[in-house]
Amino acid sequence: MHVADSVPCRLTAWSRSVERAHRLPPPRSEAAAFVSALARIATDERIDLIVPTCEEVFTLSRYRSALPASVRVLADDFETLKALHSKRRFLELARDCGAHVPDSQAVTTLEQARAWADGRPLVLKPEYSRFGVHVRLHPHGLPDDAPPLGLDQTWVAQRFCVGTELCSYSIADRGRVLAHSVYRPAYRLNRSSSFYFEPQPTPAIRGFVERLVRKIEFTGQISFDWIVGDDGSATVLECNPRATSGVHLFAPGDGLPAALMGQASQCIEPGSARPKMLAAVMLSAGWLQALRHRRAGQWWRDVRRADDVLSIAGDRLPPLGGFADIAAFAGIALRSGCSLREAATRDIEWDGEELPDL
Repeated sequence: MHVADSVPCRLTAWSRSVERAHRLPPPRSEAAAFVSALARIATDERIDLIVPTCEEVFTLSRYRSALPASVRVLADDFETLKALHSKRRFLELARDCGAHVPDSQAVTTLEQARAWADGRPLVLKPEYSRFGVHVRLHPHGLPDDAPPLGLDQTWVAQRFCVGTELCSYSIADRGRVLAHSVYRPAYRLNRSSSFYFEPQPTPAIRGFVERLVRKIEFTGQISFDWIVGDDGSATVLECNPRATSGVHLFAPGDGLPAALMGQASQCIEPGSARPKMLAAVMLSAGWLQALRHRRAGQWWRDVRRADDVLSIAGDRLPPLGGFADIAAFAGIALRSGCSLREAATRDIEWDGEELPDL
């Protein structure tokens, strides 16, 4: 297996499963060079499958024709991905697929959002964003002192939904779901990325995913954020047409490679019900959260019943590589005056801007 990234990703590069790690130009600012370098690697190393792990999927999809035709690129066509990534257009696609779709409205000013909400609880989010960044929750209605909308893009005002947050991750091939997992993000970084993944199979969610994937004949990785009410009803909030943390729930023996290659004969689900976690984060940020909320006992019980996704027998270096990566991203954040999360993804993010022909 080969890995490639536009940053020195030691988390994967130091794994004994990796034959070679390649450095790529950043897809966000140097798309042509990124695709050219990846095409050269695919040819030289005789790569069979390219699996994007985050928003570089949009660059790969947009410039798929520049990559060798013999390589399977796990990404659907660009216009489909663009529609799914839009927190406005996705909700239109989601209708009539078996889940509730919250009332929403595209807005460009705070005044438009206030008029639409009319005092009701709401959520404000940029049309294109990720990891919950910039999302504003207003469970008691939009306050008078709310800051203006920014980011020079359309926002979506959405009805605030109450219930349990769940996330799903699936792999599809030509309209068939070949792998599927659902988890509860039990511990999160500032309402953003989760680092503790509690499996929670939910038939209503799987049914929706199967219908939507079949409706658009989707191929690739596709993920959704959900709210499940006390009555069991599922409301789909948004779509991430890419890999997410749900992939951590699959064990080496679950058959995920066959699903990635489009060769699985039926849909696979995680074989274990044990929670998964990023142990380094759970033992640091998770511990501080537990102390702040006086939940140290529950935190310790959660730690003991979960498996670390990075600690694999016979492959000891990836956790150390993860620490090295965090230190590198922290340095970037300090030099650039941004958050650690922004430092880790700013080279691959795509916010709906035009991607010109090469």
